[in-house]
Amino acid sequence: MKLGLLVTTDKHLDDIVGLTNSALAKGHEVTIFNMDAGTKLLGEPAFQAFCGKEGVSISFCDHSAKNAEISTEGIPSDIVCGSQFDNANMNHDCDKVIVL
Repeated sequence: MKLGLLVTTDKHLDDIVGLTNSALAKGHEVTIFNMDAGTKLLGEPAFQAFCGKEGVSISFCDHSAKNAEISTEGIPSDIVCGSQFDNANMNHDCDKVIVL
C-alpha cells in the first residue's frame, strides 16, 4: 500500500512521524507533500529525519513556502521543491491520503 500525507499545517509533527514510522514498519510506502503552513516543518530535524529513508518521498509547494516566507536554503536535496502538480501526483498514486 502507498500512503499519502498532505501536510497543510505545522501542528501535527508527532502525528506525521508516528504515521510514517508505522506505515514503514508494515512495509508500506509513504509520500508526503507539504503546503501552506505545513512548509514550516521543512526545517524541523524530526521531519528531515525521513530524508533518504527507503520508502519515503517528500516534496513541498514552492509557492506556499515563499508565501509563508520559509527559507528553503539548507533543506536536504531529498526533499523536492515542487508545485501542486506533486500534490496531484500524490493523490493519483497513493491508495489512501490523510490530510493534516
